[in-house]
Amino acid sequence: MSTERTDRTDAPVASNFIRNVIDEDNRNRKWAGRVETRFPPEPNGYLHVGHAKSICLNFGVARDYDGVCHLRFDDTNPEKESMEYADSIIEAVTWLGYSWEKSGQSHLYFASDYYEQLYHFAEILIERGKAYVDSQSADEMRANRGSLTEPGRPSPYRDRTPAENLDLFRRMRAGEFAEGEHVLRAKIDMASPNFNMRDPVIYRIRFAHHYRTGDTWCVYPMYDYAHCISDAIEGITHSLCTLEFEDHRPLYDWVLDQLAQAGHFKRPLPQQIEFARLNVTYAITSKRKLLQLVTEKHVEGWDDPRMPTIVGLRRRGFTPGSIQLFCDRIGVSKADSWIDMGVLEQSLRDDLDAVAPRAIAVLDPLKLIIDNFPDDAEEACTAPVHPHHPERGSRAFPLTRELWIEREDFNEHPPKGYFRLFPGNKVRLRYGFVVECTGFDKDEHGKVTAVHCNYFADSKSGTEGSNNYKVKGNIHWVSAKHAYAAEVRVYDRLFNEPQPDAGGRDFLTALNPNSKRVAQAYLEPGAAQMNAEDRVQFERHGYFVADRYDSQPGKPVFNRIVSLKDSWGR
Repeated sequence: MSTERTDRTDAPVASNFIRNVIDEDNRNRKWAGRVETRFPPEPNGYLHVGHAKSICLNFGVARDYDGVCHLRFDDTNPEKESMEYADSIIEAVTWLGYSWEKSGQSHLYFASDYYEQLYHFAEILIERGKAYVDSQSADEMRANRGSLTEPGRPSPYRDRTPAENLDLFRRMRAGEFAEGEHVLRAKIDMASPNFNMRDPVIYRIRFAHHYRTGDTWCVYPMYDYAHCISDAIEGITHSLCTLEFEDHRPLYDWVLDQLAQAGHFKRPLPQQIEFARLNVTYAITSKRKLLQLVTEKHVEGWDDPRMPTIVGLRRRGFTPGSIQLFCDRIGVSKADSWIDMGVLEQSLRDDLDAVAPRAIAVLDPLKLIIDNFPDDAEEACTAPVHPHHPERGSRAFPLTRELWIEREDFNEHPPKGYFRLFPGNKVRLRYGFVVECTGFDKDEHGKVTAVHCNYFADSKSGTEGSNNYKVKGNIHWVSAKHAYAAEVRVYDRLFNEPQPDAGGRDFLTALNPNSKRVAQAYLEPGAAQMNAEDRVQFERHGYFVADRYDSQPGKPVFNRIVSLKDSWGR
């Protein structure tokens, strides 16, 4: 019973400034019609919904121009990276419906595979007088960097000869110096108004075990240096990244231009293009803060269904198609903005509505006893698998003397406008008979434990006699004898505030204490046959998924993906 879409090839392609750049390049034959993008995550955590936008953009653009998108791991920081994170990223991209293969060739890469080339290019910059070894302390470098109104001051080591720098750099690689004792800096312009051009560090010493290269290296390249060279090595045409890297673009271009002048890269060189990152309300996307939620056990792991991680969204029940639809709707812009969580949730509803089968679930059960229904009798009732797709057939479930109904569907003292069960009132049991409430039972604490009613045998839905009964209330039910008892987890937004960390406040104070509620529910019998990651609409309650880890054959556990309507802010 799969309800998962992995692509939305039927969706129209919306134009944006990135596609306009590519179209212009193609008209000018800049790349001879070739389009190669890349998605370059650092394997230091689990991807979140913000990364999903970048994935959909990079892979989607490549697909639409018959190009290819590379998946490249920016693994130049050995202290925080692991194969666990790399594997999770591969799984996330695959689950979202994208591939890095083209014409039988895999385009899965690791920056660590380029360490030798990156080191070689650094030596070339040194030899050309474009890089030097700086022996200042970190505090001294910071003090000499200048400010927004004052230029930086040159390092006293800036004029070392290429021979001196080359000797020191090779000794850095050989492990002769302690961490922080030396760094390699690009020699650009200490008076530049762009701080990224004030002789940025491009190599530092780290005695750390790398998850792929082990202890082979003790000097590691910085991201700004490694990233642009990796793009050029792989032949990337359009390097799409978020706006925080806009000020880094001059350095990106400078490094590649220097190496092109040295004859190591042919022009045209990869072009960096920036777009606005995704900020979603009622969510946190800082890796540091997500890690805090996990380590301090405010959530139950990276794949907790309340987390904005892709593994969390998947376990919650989001589909690849819904995330792609969301990214299509928010589009691509050059200005940062906040997207309401409701847009993501509505994309999910729209994606699931046409495909999710229907079923009945009672999440807060109260016993309903039909006193004039025979003890051993059963009445077969039917309902459509999907109300808008009659070709999908119907589902059957029995009505018996004792049923489970929602507790909120009975009120001893009903308020004005309440049309469900109360003494003397008639309602229709959905897909079944009209019943009239005759009384109720209470325990010693005054809690209602059962409701009593009588049914009208000629009122069954779908029969001619049903037209004789006009009632305003229509309630859900399942047979107490045949219902499937299941754990249902009702999830809601993790935070109560649209911007939990706005103004630098402690985001933990905005945690929603009601973001998870576990119900021991009763479901119509057919729900027991659902498999892990099957999705269903429990009529009235919303869309649910059989949990991908905790569900067992014949015994699914359900997570609420989203309610039927957005009730936030109302």
